[in-house]
Amino acid sequence: MKFVVLVVLIGSAIQAQQPPEDPLRGVLFPPEAIMQNQQALGLTDDQKNKLKTDVRLAQALFNMMQWKLEDAVEKLVTLLNAPKVDEKPASEQLDKVLNAERDIKRTQLLFLVRLKNVLSAAQQTQLRELLQKSKSPR
Repeated sequence: MKFVVLVVLIGSAIQAQQPPEDPLRGVLFPPEAIMQNQQALGLTDDQKNKLKTDVRLAQALFNMMQWKLEDAVEKLVTLLNAPKVDEKPASEQLDKVLNAERDIKRTQLLFLVRLKNVLSAAQQTQLRELLQKSKSPR
């Protein structure tokens, strides 16, 4: 009996640790999915050009943002490596790290929104279906 209770408790703990399903899945589309399905979606030349431009600009922006984040993290680690950590500077540097992370996430979301808006409603539906088929077992 004790073994069954232990198994149930462990199973519950493992279930609680699993991340929830992504609520944005099927709502926004990764750029790779659009690129890999451009013919099936019937993208126009204008749509392809817009997507290419958006991806290029985003890559450059994300690169700069990543440098900023890494710099902030490096400074935080330096502060935390001291034998005695001064909380005020550590807290201020942590805020810089968190703000940089927030800016990246915000920019990523807006980038995905921009990509979605290039697609027509019919193309979005079709892409959702293509992605669903590729994830289902064959």
